[in-house]
Amino acid sequence: MDKASIKDIQTGGKRVFVRVDFNVPLDEKTGQITDDERIRAALPTIKYLIDQSAKVILSSHLGRPDGKVVESMRMTPVAKRLSELLAKNVATTRDCVGPEVEKAAAGLKNGDVLLLENLRFHAEEEANDSAFSQSLARLADVYVDDAFGTAHRKHASIVGMTKYLPSVAGLLMERELTMLGGLLENPAHPFCALLGGAKVSDKVGLLQRIMGKVDRVLIGGGMAATFLKARGLEIGQSLLEADRMSTATRIMDDAEKRKVRLLLPVDALVADKVSAEAATTVVPTDRIPSNTRIVDIGPKTIAGFQEQLKDCMTVFWNGPMGIYEIPQFAEGTKTFARTLAGLKASTVIGGGSTADIVAELGLGNKMTFVSTGGGASLSLLSGEKLPGVEALLDKGAPQLRQ
Repeated sequence: MDKASIKDIQTGGKRVFVRVDFNVPLDEKTGQITDDERIRAALPTIKYLIDQSAKVILSSHLGRPDGKVVESMRMTPVAKRLSELLAKNVATTRDCVGPEVEKAAAGLKNGDVLLLENLRFHAEEEANDSAFSQSLARLADVYVDDAFGTAHRKHASIVGMTKYLPSVAGLLMERELTMLGGLLENPAHPFCALLGGAKVSDKVGLLQRIMGKVDRVLIGGGMAATFLKARGLEIGQSLLEADRMSTATRIMDDAEKRKVRLLLPVDALVADKVSAEAATTVVPTDRIPSNTRIVDIGPKTIAGFQEQLKDCMTVFWNGPMGIYEIPQFAEGTKTFARTLAGLKASTVIGGGSTADIVAELGLGNKMTFVSTGGGASLSLLSGEKLPGVEALLDKGAPQLRQ
């Protein structure tokens, strides 16, 4: 990684603003955290700074309050859980900017941890407002970005603050960039990409970039319907991106030209509606009834994909194989989570819903690396520049010696 990290800058005794991703799921009735994985992911950076005697100021968004104060989206439950995980008190504020917050930040002692209120209670955060960025920057001496999942956003706490403070990557950000950035550089072969999810459009950049680097591409999920349609097959009521059919054709042609094995589902679970009460059946993908839609890959496809995976040395997975939210349509997705967990290969999970699925099944520790960023991981692997990463200092920058 060519970006500076917290190990490249002096943090002892300094107020260090850490942008974390604590956008954790909350139970609608109790307000309790249902999955604390994102909090745990930031612990190495927080503990490192505490050990360095830094004054740690944490900041995150939670939910989508749309620039307004929403009581159910306050950071209080996050602070409680973080206090438990750190075994020390984590102080909180009722806002993320303003005189009271500045007083709280100024009063921190070495090793203290302060969690600011939800950034997105202010519309200026997502607007990357310069005055708001400066208000946040006044709280600290150093800026650390450890929120890879938001690195593709041009928000005040992600890019705006970097204009006013020496800015470096946290340990989680550093690991994300190293693991994902290195995935396409020198992977062990055979290298397979297992891709699902709803839309081809979400994966176009990735598919185009990996074609010269992977040996196999296995396509499932809703996006498979567009590829099947591009091959002239009936897909019934399945999700179709008609404007991406020519793109799908080009991708398949490119795979053939480069001798990349690209496989589509040969059978599918179809349903008459997207509902837990739907009538379902397994059919070959060249015989999909016109009044049904694909909701999962079928058993022959599962077996065929597993055969392609078993000798792979590197596997990248992003996107569920079916409509995972409905248990009856989740078999393909669950099967491949378990399959990858059992491979003697480097297995990289591309964040987002795929990471959530792996965590839900308790298989995170069976994978080589589980990214914390869905959209960010796809953008990085597609070759796009991430604003939150580009804004950080390069290794050896003069500001690191201040």
